[in-house]
Amino acid sequence: MRANDVTRFVSAVEPSIEGCWEWQRALDNGYGRFWLDGRSRMAHVVSYEMFVGPIPEGKHIDHLCRNRRCVRPSHLEPVDLVTNVLRGEGLSARNARKDECLHGHPLSGDNLYVTPNGARQCKQCQRARVIAWRQRKAS
Repeated sequence: MRANDVTRFVSAVEPSIEGCWEWQRALDNGYGRFWLDGRSRMAHVVSYEMFVGPIPEGKHIDHLCRNRRCVRPSHLEPVDLVTNVLRGEGLSARNARKDECLHGHPLSGDNLYVTPNGARQCKQCQRARVIAWRQRKAS
């Protein structure tokens, strides 16, 4: 990386009270964008490569601070895709953290069924659905 690239990058960063280095230029879905080597790149990825080093093969950069605008290297960690997704606040991550079903039954132990596609289901609720279906069918 050239010295003027580092200067341009640093000029687009502003420290926040929370300790993050917040990106002050172009954003894409809340993530900073930085023009480097003729293309637009994710600013947090550039920051990691610029100040830490190459990203290991198969890894994605996760924001430990959960702030998409943050480019502070100490707030960034290379992790596998599943870890990155599950640490987030998306639907998959929220569902994975649930420890009980909508009806309050535990989603663990003998009451947990994992479908072939990886979805978790409450066995108690599944039994209740089958009983209700049978009753409707019989009437």
